[in-house]
Amino acid sequence: MSGPEGSSIKNVRLCVVAFLKENKMTDIEYMKIAFNEALKAYKEDEVPVGAIIVKDNVIISQAYNLKEKKQLVTKHAEIIAIEEAEKLLKTWHLDDCTLYTTLEPCLMCSGAIIQSRIKRVVYGCSENRWSSLSSLLKKESLNHYPTITAHIYEKECSMLISSYFKEKRVNNRISLEV
Repeated sequence: MSGPEGSSIKNVRLCVVAFLKENKMTDIEYMKIAFNEALKAYKEDEVPVGAIIVKDNVIISQAYNLKEKKQLVTKHAEIIAIEEAEKLLKTWHLDDCTLYTTLEPCLMCSGAIIQSRIKRVVYGCSENRWSSLSSLLKKESLNHYPTITAHIYEKECSMLISSYFKEKRVNNRISLEV
């Protein structure tokens, strides 16, 4: 079997993985991909949070919030991305994975991150209104502590969330006035 256009590549996916390992993307580059997922949520009138999971420099899942569309409280971007990664890898152990998310994970998502043993979490902007991953890791005795990298692509992630809620407040005021 030959590869694309008559090349002798036997396994294209393996070749791509080898190429990506040599050309590792930065946290900012990965976060921009998560941000693009958040933009999809924004366009669908969902809270604009996007997430991707990376293993061995390969994106194995990507997702955005679908809570409103699905009318399911658990349809946060991080949970969806974790579920997709678990299905792909055929295990709930995501030990060697990194989760990139545009907003610091909430308590529900933090629980899933800890339970799935994700090695590293990279987030864009902090969650200041509710308890979240960083506050949970400071207070609790847990069986797993992921490494945290915060404030990557922070300005853009924060502006997107702020714009979304500002538009919601304006639209709510308009509908109340009518």
